[in-house]
Amino acid sequence: MPPDKNHFPSLYDYAVPPGAIERVLIEADRARDEIVDFASRLVRIPTVNPPGADYETCAGVIGDQLRAHGAEVQLLPAIGRVEHTSEHPRINVIGRHEGSTRAPAIHLNGHFDVVPVGLGWTRDPFGGEVVDGRLYGRGSCDMKAGLAAAVFAAAAIRRAGVAHRAPIEISGTVDEESGGFAGVGWLAEHRWISRERTGAVIIPEPFGVDRVCVGHRGVYWFEVIAEGRIAHGSMPYLGVNAVEGMSHLLDLVRDELGPALHQRVTAMPVVPEGSRHATININGIDGGQAVDDVPSPCVADRCRVVFDRRFLIEEGLETTRAEIAALVQKAQSRMPAVTFSIEDRLIFEPTRAPDDAPLIGALTSAIEQVTGRKASLVASPGTYDQKHVARIAGVPHCVAYGPGDLAMAHQPDEYCSVDDIITATKVIALAILKL
Repeated sequence: MPPDKNHFPSLYDYAVPPGAIERVLIEADRARDEIVDFASRLVRIPTVNPPGADYETCAGVIGDQLRAHGAEVQLLPAIGRVEHTSEHPRINVIGRHEGSTRAPAIHLNGHFDVVPVGLGWTRDPFGGEVVDGRLYGRGSCDMKAGLAAAVFAAAAIRRAGVAHRAPIEISGTVDEESGGFAGVGWLAEHRWISRERTGAVIIPEPFGVDRVCVGHRGVYWFEVIAEGRIAHGSMPYLGVNAVEGMSHLLDLVRDELGPALHQRVTAMPVVPEGSRHATININGIDGGQAVDDVPSPCVADRCRVVFDRRFLIEEGLETTRAEIAALVQKAQSRMPAVTFSIEDRLIFEPTRAPDDAPLIGALTSAIEQVTGRKASLVASPGTYDQKHVARIAGVPHCVAYGPGDLAMAHQPDEYCSVDDIITATKVIALAILKL
């Protein structure tokens, strides 16, 4: 049957049955060892992206756990995406628990891909060890602990015998670390997450157990190419040096654009505080001969620079692009013999959940009940899969809430507190009951 048209009512339109909260909290505590064991098993699967290793194995483990909890499970390969190959298949998984009504589902989504290990580890990055109350390993914080919390939040409700109004869906998805196009993006394009099917989405990214993340800044990732004319390095005056031309743009970025961006501050509660400002970063430079090659005495006729511009919701994409174009034109005027061009690499608009979203009220209320602390609202300096939920699926009621310290993401000896995992499980479960 099709879902009700009226998505979620007010937070206070649905009364939680007497005793339900206590029973759910008891079940979450009882499942503590199970939750930690499941999170540890996920960490032991080296789902490194790139290239996208062991996705099928990890999706299968998540699917088996969801089936054990009584969910209807589907494994969904991202057919049609260029990333989905026979060597590295992109497999997503969704489990569904039906609710007592035909309301749109509450969807809990977590990505299970992790960034490469890097240097500096003192523990096995894929050992999944639990030491002194911490689960260690690549992806423990970002965000396999959160995925485990989501899976067991639904399980705690079911085990407590508490009816939930809306269906509960839990998805494990791929490729968030590289944009999420074959993961949540694909699910949204194929309407597994959609305005018709989905009422609200919680993404258990590691923002901490007393913070709800309501959105993120925008991304304009672009490349500037400078082209000159090659000549013999002993007679550089016969050529046009593209690296020299690019230096004019870099000067303008440092001396004019950077200070101007620092003056712009968003009203969104972005953390850390420095990220409330608009920013630009030089991601990489490539120009002239490769420095490690055999010397070749030539004037550099081409130079490329990749920039990462994080823009504020108040700025907007078109204003941001126009400002970059004007800056490049100014560099061009300083060295007319060099030809400049701009190529867009990656664009994500800023997004923010509505301030009056019942989902925010449900989570902040649950946080206070479980932790005894007042919840705070934050926004992310970088993007996460909320962008696809909002833009492609058309579901505005999406936030991030999950265990872990954001500063530990992608770090050597990454870890997540076991107590935080259990706390997040309880908060997510109670929030579901309030919706």
